[in-house]
Amino acid sequence: MRYFTYDEFDSPDAPGSGHEMHQEFLEMLDDARDIAQVPFVINSGFRTEEHNRTIPGSSPDSSHLVGWAADIRATTSNRRWLVIEALIQVGFTRIGVADTFVHVDCDPAKVKNVMWLY
Repeated sequence: MRYFTYDEFDSPDAPGSGHEMHQEFLEMLDDARDIAQVPFVINSGFRTEEHNRTIPGSSPDSSHLVGWAADIRATTSNRRWLVIEALIQVGFTRIGVADTFVHVDCDPAKVKNVMWLY
């Protein structure tokens, strides 16, 4: 990876768990970061089931649990635009938008071509 290290994706309660992320996902995210030309700060990558339960509103079948998802810090409308535009350009088809982050995943077990709000 050019822009990330595995520990950026660690669940807070499981050091080293960033290695559970799928390589295909990480390569796509790395390509999107290159296109956007702005830092992608990872708020959340891999999650253990225990950690996932501590996050209000988190789904019990979250793609974070299987290494297919990340939340990228995006606290301004311009940053959200740059992040989302780059994610779409590299082929991501599952994006969630919040005030302070953008969720992205490419979980093959879930429906594609969706965008939602938090």
